[in-house]
Amino acid sequence: MTRAFRAACVQLNAPDDLGAGIAAAVEGIRRARDGGADFIATPENTPLIEMRRPEQLAKARPMDEHPAVPAFCDLAKELGAWLSIGSITVKLGEERLANRQLLIAPDGRLAATYDKIHMFDVEIPDGQSYRESKLFQPGREAVLAELPWGRLGMTICYDLRFPQLYRDLAQAGAEILVVPAAFTRFTGKAHWHILLRARAIETGCYVLAAAQCGTHSRDRQTYGHSLIVAPWGEILADGGEEIGEVFAEIDPGRVEEARRMIPAWNHSPAYDLRKPENLREAGE
Repeated sequence: MTRAFRAACVQLNAPDDLGAGIAAAVEGIRRARDGGADFIATPENTPLIEMRRPEQLAKARPMDEHPAVPAFCDLAKELGAWLSIGSITVKLGEERLANRQLLIAPDGRLAATYDKIHMFDVEIPDGQSYRESKLFQPGREAVLAELPWGRLGMTICYDLRFPQLYRDLAQAGAEILVVPAAFTRFTGKAHWHILLRARAIETGCYVLAAAQCGTHSRDRQTYGHSLIVAPWGEILADGGEEIGEVFAEIDPGRVEEARRMIPAWNHSPAYDLRKPENLREAGE
């Protein structure tokens, strides 16, 4: 990594109308660029949150037909900024979708894509139930991408609860991590800040987590609080609960500094509990 740069997270409240959602995201990205951001991140499900399975399938599009792709690629070229579009819903077949993140270069080129690996299959105590695996096909590859300031590790939302993914990305060279999300309000209040700070501390990386906020279709509620976290774990920006943008200066030198002080991110585990010889039950 070399020079410092200004990053932004755009916090959105995605509707269930794709065209309106793209327009709202474009407005937020423009405001972020006007605020001086060179790298702009948006949340998971950037242009659309649709909770009903038939409508999810009907509104999804293949990559080569998806209106969000040219819209955001043209915008990146117009603004001359890097865009991390948290995710869009891509149609893979009649009954399967991908939750796909887009990294777009300032020349409008699609620089990288990442499909969410970990599916959100949970029962939330607030009464909500989620079964992403019924409709979405999990990704099979972790993705690193080159930025002018270093290497970017691409993840999405529920991935956050699997620390080994982040350790692997850091050991493979990531210095910045993106975690676009549509965290539920219930789980966000309990875990969002803690988990994001932990991933930054464990890896010595900057973490940029753009989030959805507010109430969406079918009364889905998301937590907001888009965060930018430094490698030592300090929260540099918090988006609160409303639509808007947050900014922070990203100093590449702080990655090296944090890792030099606590190099645990690159230390090999002392043992592997998957091997029977390394695990002993008490009383044996």
